[in-house]
Amino acid sequence: MWSWDYVISILPDLLRAFRVTIAATLAGFAVAAVFGLLLAVLGRSGWKPLRLAVRAFVEFVRSTPLLVQVFFLYYSVPMLTGLSLPAFATGVIGLGIHYSTYMSEVYRSGIDGVPKGQWEAASALNLTKTRTWLSVILPQAIPPVIPVMGNYLIVIFKETPILSAITLVEMLLTAKNTASVTYRVFEPYTMVGVIFLVISYAMSLVVMRFEKRLRR
Repeated sequence: MWSWDYVISILPDLLRAFRVTIAATLAGFAVAAVFGLLLAVLGRSGWKPLRLAVRAFVEFVRSTPLLVQVFFLYYSVPMLTGLSLPAFATGVIGLGIHYSTYMSEVYRSGIDGVPKGQWEAASALNLTKTRTWLSVILPQAIPPVIPVMGNYLIVIFKETPILSAITLVEMLLTAKNTASVTYRVFEPYTMVGVIFLVISYAMSLVVMRFEKRLRR
């Protein structure tokens, strides 16, 4: 039977874990947004070996599971390098690298949408490559793809339970630990599901509203 008293008793632990989940989501999204942009720009390099290397990296990361990548970063990298990071930092890096490859494709679509004349105008004005990207191309390429980036923010939020596999105490691991102590599984897992549902739906509404505003 559902017990509200039990729910209230575990709520503080779930809220602490929720803050960890949100922090991992935002940090992972920031890494993905920055690294994805770098991959998109490098992917259009005039040097063919660099373009091929970027393409190979994107395909490799997108073709392997996020969980395997997170395990590799948390367990294998310390064995190979002697450098170990906390679970939170490892999780953020794992989420960031994995979704940067998807973000790079989002940026690429935005860059491809910039009219060819803009590139030619920048060349005619003798702008440097850096100024062409920063002043001409990216200000036109990024705004149209922001709604898609918002959808990936939601996806990253829903992927954070994977980080419980490397001992990050986010909401799923908190629910699992609580259930293992009290032998009550219904309330903790239901609460975690409800929290994910409410936050994901709220975020999707924000993304849709922003998308409508861009269309005006």
